[in-house]
Amino acid sequence: MNRMINLISDTVTLPTPKMKEFMMSAPLGDDVFADDPTVNKLQDMMANMFQKEAALFCPSGTMTNQLAIKCHTNPLDELICDHYSHVYQYETGGYAFNSAIAVNPLIGRNGKITAAQVKEAVKPVYDWLPISKLVVLENSCNKGGGSYYQLEEIKPIQSICEEHSMKLHLDGARLFNVLVETKEKCADYGKSFDSISICLSKGLGAPVGSVLIGDKEFIRQARRFRKVMGGGMRQAGLLAAACIYAMENNIERLKDDNNRAAQLGEVLSRLDYITTVRPVKTNIVIFDLIDGLTANEFIDYLKTRNILCSAFGPQTVRFVTHMGIDDQSLEQTIQVLKEYKY
Repeated sequence: MNRMINLISDTVTLPTPKMKEFMMSAPLGDDVFADDPTVNKLQDMMANMFQKEAALFCPSGTMTNQLAIKCHTNPLDELICDHYSHVYQYETGGYAFNSAIAVNPLIGRNGKITAAQVKEAVKPVYDWLPISKLVVLENSCNKGGGSYYQLEEIKPIQSICEEHSMKLHLDGARLFNVLVETKEKCADYGKSFDSISICLSKGLGAPVGSVLIGDKEFIRQARRFRKVMGGGMRQAGLLAAACIYAMENNIERLKDDNNRAAQLGEVLSRLDYITTVRPVKTNIVIFDLIDGLTANEFIDYLKTRNILCSAFGPQTVRFVTHMGIDDQSLEQTIQVLKEYKY
């Protein structure tokens, strides 16, 4: 019997035995008192990597994004982002609940907006309008099919932000899936953004954890807001150790995930029950089914063949590759896809 293949998300990765061993040997303290040496090591590592002053370990990428929004804005301000952005689509309207701000979602291309769009979106200062204060870019963009910005596209947006006294935040949940493709430097990202969120529990394989990176005063404020959101953890070094292990061992292998996603995209593009496949840039594959075939029907069929995936619309399906998907899993998935008869 074929084994179960889970393509639902790269969040389903499990810590390896070596990662668990590394976790169990971590020195611990109380992070609420900033006294956990392993958390401090992770924070210093991430800040140094991006050449920023400080960093903050948090339970999730949603929290790091929400902390950034809270620190960069005041009530009645406005956030500008692409309409596919995670901060707009999948964080429960946290920008409104936590920060009492508005959002201006722009229609970009596969989750990417341009400097011209940002410039046009900046609102004039009137009593009846929110104040444009923050731009958020997502790299890579989940709902955009793993699409990504390169630094040459980001720098003009940075210039518009500086011109209009707006902050620029990077939701870099899957940034390292991008960097293994572009070979761009973390330090250059640090120069381009006021704050950066990095998730370590997706393709990098840690069980829990994201890091928010910025200057000292920004992180001081974020730490206080983290506490009020319930994110102050005690012996969090156990989790931070997994993140350190992930950063030291699992970055380069992300290229394998991207390559396997590209192979899936190529196969899907040749199947007669698929109408379109989004351009496959990293480890996410999003595709649309022909009329008369729903995503749920197709997903139910794949489940009978021990393949799990998720719906991204009535006729849209998403696959995500990760460290739990090896060449055997890929071959098994491709065979099942080719055998399907609509």
